Amino acid sequence: MMDGNDNLACESSRRGFISQGWIRISQIYQGLLDKWTPHIKSRWAASIVLLAIFILRIFLKQGWYIVTYALGIYHLNLFIAFLTPKIDPAMDFDGDDDNGPALPTRATEEFRPFIRRLPEFKFWLSVTKSTIIGFFCTFIDAFNIPVFWPILVMYFITLFCITMKRQIKHMIKYRYLPFTHNKPKYRTVDPSVTVN
Repeated sequence: MMDGNDNLACESSRRGFISQGWIRISQIYQGLLDKWTPHIKSRWAASIVLLAIFILRIFLKQGWYIVTYALGIYHLNLFIAFLTPKIDPAMDFDGDDDNGPALPTRATEEFRPFIRRLPEFKFWLSVTKSTIIGFFCTFIDAFNIPVFWPILVMYFITLFCITMKRQIKHMIKYRYLPFTHNKPKYRTVDPSVTVN
């Protein structure tokens, strides 16, 4: 017969085995993510292929339009966060530099790279995860809610146009581009020229 101490020891060793297995799986997952980090084009190509497979499944099965709509709204939300600066100039009322570097407003100001609210890698990871989750949701009949899909398409297009118009107005108002160009290069002065 096992007494209470033996039972507790067995249970704690089982918990230790499960937690060690979980830690090992998370280390392998993080290692894979670290290996994929420098391969931007390959990562996005794989995500586009996943999205194409998802859309193909939706077209072939003629259903799960709510899942597709929710996925589209989520991807739009991620895209807006990707285009938005980390420190929103509209929210910076006092002009303090406590929040970090601000966007340059004149061409003569010091070069400061565009810092995104959602970095590219996290954007890619969220798009990929959500597409995989959406794909698996298409195997669950509870998510196949009958809707008139052209209304969802029109609503999504309207929402996309309104959101992008607002984002472009914000970019024009605060004079920033969400893409960092190279640091400006200055011409070297010929040492033989002297100033009188």
